[in-house]
Amino acid sequence: MSAAVATNPADLVAAARRGDRRAFEALYRQHVGAVNALCLRLSGDVTIAEDVTQEVFVRAWRKLDSFRGDAPFGAWLRRLAVNAALNDRRSHSRRLARVVPIAAPERAGVRRTPGAAMDLERAVAALPPKARHVFVLAAIEGWTHAEVARELGVTEGTSKAQLYQARKSLREALR
Repeated sequence: MSAAVATNPADLVAAARRGDRRAFEALYRQHVGAVNALCLRLSGDVTIAEDVTQEVFVRAWRKLDSFRGDAPFGAWLRRLAVNAALNDRRSHSRRLARVVPIAAPERAGVRRTPGAAMDLERAVAALPPKARHVFVLAAIEGWTHAEVARELGVTEGTSKAQLYQARKSLREALR
């Protein structure tokens, strides 16, 4: 089956494993929107999300042989995206720790003007990083607190508390 005709992810993955770049491009087109949305929710920044999205697909191409097919290809990509976004955040935090800020800049686009309603995506982006990560993984991606805790290196109680605080902050921001 030609990659130009195939739309079934299993067929496309098999063709891509054989080196068919068009099959991988088809997989990319099928999944780039969802991966980018997840990266954006985790990072809160369009530019970072685009960079991480590209990194996810580079990693996917390189690690395609490690995809076992136990779960859907999209789920495997989302796991790669979560790992890449969190790794990017850790790298960014380490770089920032070496820089002494002159002044704490306001986050772009999160200032609230009286009477203006913020949309959910902007409100999620405005959450503190740890609360945003827990909210995205638990509330949007449907992970359990045990899975979130394991991935983020926190306790389940911390995950629950962060989710509670994130929801409370979102309710206030969206009023």
